[in-house]
Amino acid sequence: MKKISVIIPKSVPVLHPDSDTREKEKRPRSWQAELSHAVTDVAELLRLTGNRIEDILPVNPKALQFPLRVPHPYIQRIVPGDINDPLLRQVLPVSLEAEQKPGYITDPLDEASTNPQPGIIHKYAGRVLLILTGSCAINCRYCFRRHFAYKENRNSKKQWLRALDYIRNDQSITEVIYSGGDPLLNSDKNLDYLTRAIADISHVKRLRIHTRLPVVIPQRITPGLLKSLAGNRLKIAMVVHINHHNEIDKRVKTALKPLRDHDITLLNQSVLLKGINDRAALLTRLSEALYDAGVLPYYLHLLDKVDGAAHFDISQTEAQKLVGRIAANLPGYLVPKLVTETPGQVAKTPLLPIL
Repeated sequence: MKKISVIIPKSVPVLHPDSDTREKEKRPRSWQAELSHAVTDVAELLRLTGNRIEDILPVNPKALQFPLRVPHPYIQRIVPGDINDPLLRQVLPVSLEAEQKPGYITDPLDEASTNPQPGIIHKYAGRVLLILTGSCAINCRYCFRRHFAYKENRNSKKQWLRALDYIRNDQSITEVIYSGGDPLLNSDKNLDYLTRAIADISHVKRLRIHTRLPVVIPQRITPGLLKSLAGNRLKIAMVVHINHHNEIDKRVKTALKPLRDHDITLLNQSVLLKGINDRAALLTRLSEALYDAGVLPYYLHLLDKVDGAAHFDISQTEAQKLVGRIAANLPGYLVPKLVTETPGQVAKTPLLPIL
C-alpha cells in the first residue's frame, strides 16, 4: 500500500476504532451537538477511521495552515482501514498542501475585486452572493475560499441590514445566493429573519442556498429550518455539494426529502478531484445516486486553482473526455455541465464534452 504524507504530530499513536466508539457514534445527536463534536485532530480522525500508523508518513504539524474539521456522521461513511478512501481524501490534510505551485494562488476567482462591501460578492449580473458566515461544518481540502478574508466579511445583524439596503437599491438583482462558509450554520431564527426580509424586496424572485450541511450533518434539516425557508413567495433552490456517491446514505436521503416536499429544488455541484472522482464510472454512479435521492446534477467544476490544492487538479482535456464518457451512458438530464470559472467573465465557462 502506498503511504500518504499526512500532517500529524509524530508522537501521537493511531489506533483502530473499537466497538464502543462506533456504537456511541451511531447514537442520534442534534445538529448543534454534532457540530460541537466535530473532529479537529488528525490523529483522532485516523483512529476513528481505523488507519494504521505505518501507513502514515508524519510531517511537521506546523504545515497545517487550513484547520481540520470533520463531523462524525460524515466519518461514519468512510471505509475503515482504507487510507485512500475518497471521502477521507477530501478532508485529510497532506503535506502537499504546504508546497507552493506556480499558478495556484490564494484568491483564484479574484473575489476581492467583487466584494463591494462586507458580506457581499457581486460578480454576475442579476444575482448577488451573501456571505452569511465564515465557518463550515466540514473543511474540504480543495476549498477555493480557504484563504478568503472572512474576518473582513463577518456575519452580523448590522452587516445584514447593509446587505439588504444594497439589494433594495439595485433593481437588477433577481436572485440572492446564501453562501459562506456554510449558510445553514446560522440559526433558524436568523435565517427566517433574513429570508423574510429578502422576500419583501419586490424585484428579487429567487433564493439559492449553497450548503454541505444536509450531507455532512443530515440532522440540520429540521422542521424549524423548513419553516424558515418555506412559506414565502420566493422560488428556492438548494445546491448541495456532493463529490462521490458514498457521501449519499439513507440518512442523507431522509434529510433531503422534506426539502423537496416543501417545493425546494435540489441541485448538486461537484468538483472534479484527482484520486477521488476522476473516473467515468464514478461520475456515472454519482449522477445515478443523486437522482435516486431526488437531486439533479447541475455543475461539475474544474478545480479552482487555489494555493494548497494543486494535488487535486486534472487537466481540462482529461475532464472533457470524462464527461464525454458519462454522456455516452446517461440521459442528458443526468449529465452535469462541465464548467470552469475565470475572473472577469460574465458567467461560468461551459466546456464541451469530448465524445
